Amino acid sequence: MKLRLDLLEHLTDEDILEEVLASNHRYKPEPNFSKTGVGSLSSASTEERAQEEARSTARIQRAMERLKQSGAVGKPKPPPSLKL
Repeated sequence: MKLRLDLLEHLTDEDILEEVLASNHRYKPEPNFSKTGVGSLSSASTEERAQEEARSTARIQRAMERLKQSGAVGKPKPPPSLKL
């Protein structure tokens, strides 16, 4: 799978919030969370993985539509030069 960094510019707060809320039920804080500030993420079921894939596909499609609307159709930005 190719990572489309050009689509990150078209990711909205709503897109991020949707994914956070969808996986939030899997987060389990440690018993002493107030002291450590850490927890763990429980494994996802097969059904949850399928739902995650569907959300991901829909999110990519929305980002591609926003990319088309912005006028930068299919032209990913070249990576920044690392000249020293």
